[in-house]
Amino acid sequence: MRQRRRHPLAVLTVSYPGGRTRQFSLRRERVATVRHALANYQKLKAALEAICELCGATMCRRRAGRGGASAMIEMRRAQLSFGDGLIAAEIGDLREPWMVHADKVLADEQLIATVHDALAKRHPKSRSRGRRATAAEIVLRLLILKHVRNWSYQVLEREVRANLVYRDFTRVGGGKMPDAKTMGRWGTALGPQVIARIHERMVTIAKDQAVVEGRKMRVDTTVVETNIHYPTDSSLLGDGVRVLVRAMKKITKIAGDVGTRLRDRSRSVKLRVVEIARAARSKTAPGQTKLKRAYGQLLNSTSRVVGQAQCFARDIARGVKRAGTLTKQLALDGLREEIERMVPLVRQVMKQTRARIFHGDTRSEGKIVSVFEPSTEIIRKGKTSKPTEFGKMVKLQEAENQIVTAYEVYDRRPADSDLLLDAIDIHQQRLGRTPHLVAADAAFHSAKNKRAAKAKGVKRVCIPNYATKSAAKKRERKKRWFRSGQKWRTGCEGRISVAKRRHGLNRCRYKGDDGMKRWVGLGVIADNLINIGNALHHKSEQPIA
Repeated sequence: MRQRRRHPLAVLTVSYPGGRTRQFSLRRERVATVRHALANYQKLKAALEAICELCGATMCRRRAGRGGASAMIEMRRAQLSFGDGLIAAEIGDLREPWMVHADKVLADEQLIATVHDALAKRHPKSRSRGRRATAAEIVLRLLILKHVRNWSYQVLEREVRANLVYRDFTRVGGGKMPDAKTMGRWGTALGPQVIARIHERMVTIAKDQAVVEGRKMRVDTTVVETNIHYPTDSSLLGDGVRVLVRAMKKITKIAGDVGTRLRDRSRSVKLRVVEIARAARSKTAPGQTKLKRAYGQLLNSTSRVVGQAQCFARDIARGVKRAGTLTKQLALDGLREEIERMVPLVRQVMKQTRARIFHGDTRSEGKIVSVFEPSTEIIRKGKTSKPTEFGKMVKLQEAENQIVTAYEVYDRRPADSDLLLDAIDIHQQRLGRTPHLVAADAAFHSAKNKRAAKAKGVKRVCIPNYATKSAAKKRERKKRWFRSGQKWRTGCEGRISVAKRRHGLNRCRYKGDDGMKRWVGLGVIADNLINIGNALHHKSEQPIA
């Protein structure tokens, strides 16, 4: 029996900024050629960097001679156009009432500096190299306007281009409107930590403007759904097969038919998914038998696709499947990483499918409900209209004038009663005082929480306990301050409803855990901005005594 002859391979490791590395497989006879090419590349890189440094120093001397230096990323638009003045003169009476005061809030130097620093950290030399970027002030205002109106980036681009009021509010003015893809990269560059700092600064501004005092606090939780379809075992298996087959087709297009050959099982998997959907309608014994048989065939096909995908990834790692150029080789390595990320998720779906269909176990360990958002949780909050939700639990706490003083997205759903004391601490930290009244629903109640809140200095803890049999506690629920506090607490339900309908917090459109935190944070900031603007508008209209 003839054995297959293998070529001896060498491994080239390439390091990237940020500590990332990537490995390439080379035949030994090509090692000397590659080393020579790398040496020439290093010489060329050093020469180009020296030229760039020389050009940068020359430009700085010229700017200094003109009376100032100019960075690639500006805080504000330094050069205004003739059209900016015309726009400002025409739209003075067309703004919504809250926009006038919100415009002053967004002019805060610390807010703009926070965005400027985040944009400057995208690359090591973003401050001094590259083409001139959009000013940090415009970036901040565009991202907030997107969530104020709950638009996509494409709609945001079109609306700002066509509307003079939005051009003036976002400081785009008579300049060129950035495209949708560029704005999407801004959101990713800021990240959830920067969004959280922007929110904290906005709360501080509301406190300084006497919009919020901190005498009262209410807190509640809700669910923000991830952007996934309703999960079924068959649909999740179909998703996994579709992604793996698509990746293997791309690999075959780049590397050719060398090594493991692709056998496309997409059609048979689709037929099994449709068959399962039809069989699931029947609750009879023959229908259930047919359902189990179809699931068995689907699991068998999925298992074969997973095995084939692993062979493709192994062939790329060993250099059997390789590309002719470095760019295509990088694409191959990216596809291999996609397969290696997806295969464990598909195997988990197969495991939980077997447990449910053939053993009746619906609580499989490590259960997932999406191969695209694997961190999505199954949350049941007792809603009649939507008993089961798929997403992340979010806490919102408010003070006066409907200002959300803190929000948090939880990786794993905690009990509501575990959140009350931390909420009081955050309120005290951000507003500089302990609230006189704390209001929440019955899920936050516990005797320990009530004692600890009073020990922190809270005078009135307005949290009902409907399970108590104590006559004194029942009398307390009927007191005027308690009933008034509970009426004020229901405003938290309205705030959650407005945030979901007006700012899109019903479903997150960004990907991943960081995307969820950015989506919630920007939605809360947008809601706070409108409420701060409205509060300042009403205060300005009140007659001075």
